[in-house]
Amino acid sequence: MRFATSVVAVVCSGLLGSLVGCSSLQGTGDKGFVSGSGEVVEVAPGERGEPVSLTGRDLEGDRLSTADFRGKPVVAVVWGSWCAPCRAEAPDVVAAAKEVGDRAQFVGINIRDASPEQARSFVRTFDVPYPSYFSPDGEAMLAFSGTLTPNSIPSFVVLDADGRVAASVIGELPSRTTLVEVVEDVVAEQRDG
Repeated sequence: MRFATSVVAVVCSGLLGSLVGCSSLQGTGDKGFVSGSGEVVEVAPGERGEPVSLTGRDLEGDRLSTADFRGKPVVAVVWGSWCAPCRAEAPDVVAAAKEVGDRAQFVGINIRDASPEQARSFVRTFDVPYPSYFSPDGEAMLAFSGTLTPNSIPSFVVLDADGRVAASVIGELPSRTTLVEVVEDVVAEQRDG
């Protein structure tokens, strides 16, 4: 790992499901979302759980499934147009997606926007180049149970080529470079494995 200062090794009873219980998440206060610290949590290949399978509708109403991206890492970006940290980090997330290119598939999970048009406006404003699930009730977050809570926004989950959780960032992204390096590490596993 190239960025040792931002990596946190999480060991809580050895269970992936307890990650949320030992994280540095703060309360929601009146914001309606969990403000995490933006620390990177990596999961060793031998410790990864079952593949995440998320199927839903994108912002245009078309079917979208993480299973369609098997064979390369997937970066799930949890966001909402109403979320100030999501708006602040959007340029870095878009730059990371463009830098990574076709080595990984980025996919958004838009939660708690009242209409797809609000989400589409965000996508247009920030020139987001990847598709997003539309999940106004946050139901899409259930696919990441044990890694994310229903209020984990903004957050990022990197799935390996088999669809298993390889890394997560709960809270605002520390930097574009952080996300790119996490993704590149997962890409390298596939290449070297």
